[in-house]
Amino acid sequence: MNRDLGEEVRAVVVAIPAGCVLAYGEIGRLVGIGPRPAGRMVGLLDEDVPWWRVVYADGTPATCHGGKAWTLLEAEGVPFRNDQVDLARTRGTGTR
Repeated sequence: MNRDLGEEVRAVVVAIPAGCVLAYGEIGRLVGIGPRPAGRMVGLLDEDVPWWRVVYADGTPATCHGGKAWTLLEAEGVPFRNDQVDLARTRGTGTR
């Protein structure tokens, strides 16, 4: 069976509802890869996929796509605490 891991990562990211986030490691666990490969694949996603809803494990927004994640997350009403996403209030995905 041939797997398209990039497409699997894309499907998980697309399922993250507005106002929620997942960490790279969580996405990796869902598709069976590590957080770094998941991060590389998220960095390659098109602008029409909500890549900004993927954050580092400590809640730091992504730096890919020109560093626009912070602004896009704020526009969705994502709460921040000390320059990081408040993970306790924002974790979630439509795939669970």
